[in-house]
Amino acid sequence: MVDIAQQIVHWRDGAREEWEVASELLEKGRIRHALFFTHLAIEKALKGHVCRHTGDLAPRTHNLVRLAELGGRACTPEQLRILAKLNDFAQTGRYPEGVTPLPTAPEARQYVDDADQVYRWLMSEF
Repeated sequence: MVDIAQQIVHWRDGAREEWEVASELLEKGRIRHALFFTHLAIEKALKGHVCRHTGDLAPRTHNLVRLAELGGRACTPEQLRILAKLNDFAQTGRYPEGVTPLPTAPEARQYVDDADQVYRWLMSEF
């Protein structure tokens, strides 16, 4: 039997670690990787909420909007917009034919700043 409390801790702690990595990569100008890890941090936080909300394992999906729904998160329209945009960076970081062109450094900083609001909200709910 799976220990859901342990799963929640795993996802929450992983989200913190990925967020730190994303910040370090952004400071070094590694935009593609920074945005990928930004997405990964939010994904892990949401998977922790899915476990908490459902009492079951999180699905193997990278779709942040879907994970927010499954996790019972009542997102604002702005938060949903941010999650949907971050979904693009999961693909860009994984596949060479990325869906989205790489943003400029200022654009990347704005995406991370937007994501920071969502990240802080999700982490405060644990």
